[in-house]
Amino acid sequence: MGGKRYKKSPKITNLKKFFVNISLFLAAQVLVGIVFSIPMVYYGPFITIREELVNTAMTTLNHQYIVKWFLSDEVIEKIMKKSKINYENKESDVESIAVFDEDVQKDESQVQLINISNEKVKGYILLVKNPSMVRLATTNKIGVRGMKLLDMVKENNAIGGINAGGFGDEGGVGTGGIPMGLLMKNGEVLYGNENEKYSIIAFNEDSVLVLGSYTIQEAKELRIRDAVSFGPYLIVNGEPLIKGDSNGGWGLAPRTAIGQRMDGTVIMLVIDGRQISSIGATLRDVQDIMLEYGAYNAANLDGGSSTTMVYENRIVNSPSSKYGPRDLPSAFIISK
Repeated sequence: MGGKRYKKSPKITNLKKFFVNISLFLAAQVLVGIVFSIPMVYYGPFITIREELVNTAMTTLNHQYIVKWFLSDEVIEKIMKKSKINYENKESDVESIAVFDEDVQKDESQVQLINISNEKVKGYILLVKNPSMVRLATTNKIGVRGMKLLDMVKENNAIGGINAGGFGDEGGVGTGGIPMGLLMKNGEVLYGNENEKYSIIAFNEDSVLVLGSYTIQEAKELRIRDAVSFGPYLIVNGEPLIKGDSNGGWGLAPRTAIGQRMDGTVIMLVIDGRQISSIGATLRDVQDIMLEYGAYNAANLDGGSSTTMVYENRIVNSPSSKYGPRDLPSAFIISK
């Protein structure tokens, strides 16, 4: 004998239909919004948004298709050139920076961590009053594999540090072992070609930040102690290089930068990006922060998923890679 069969209440059936219809309506609205917003962004009057999107996508290795689907190479190149920072012929004047007394103590009292987070981004600064404490650390497997920043800091018994130079990263899966450009540590050339000129971000034997394009021989003549290659430069001899309404041309991304005040104080900066709580910063944002904190010279370091800051044996920021902090070829650390 079969059990009783109950008919569904008309109220329940109508309620289900209502929610199904609402869901379909909302989905249709989203689809229509996407269909109409794409042409508006790429071909409409919103020039600033379009340029921001192009610069952001084209400075990544894995997401350039976002703009290449909709814009020609000619249009993309024009947008990129419009915001390009002309820094290749800029050189910092080392005589403008106070040479710090090497006998001044080297400890945590010379270092200050500042949280500069706001409603848009999460960022941190390490101020190092004694610039002679800033040194270059490198992976012990140059040409093979990098090291994580935290491991470099611990290995050198350092107070903290930030990632430094770029590295070969084809397809976003680089091992961090092959530096981009020149790499010098304690006056020794670890990576580079004698016949090439490199845009360097360096410290000389007086612990003065040096920016400029030099050959290895010229770097030695300038008494360069530690050097990496990256860019662009943001401030040279007190002059901000991003001017007018330009945002710097690299879009929004995690950022790492280093600068120096005229009194010798070193400014280490990281800004998180590609996260809900922090979308990232433009190079203009980074320049403005460096100016706010008194930088006389400042340069952009490797950013993106490499952006990392360590202080007192912990990672201060939130690296954007889903795999955690990346292996790096080099880092500017704060020695004791």
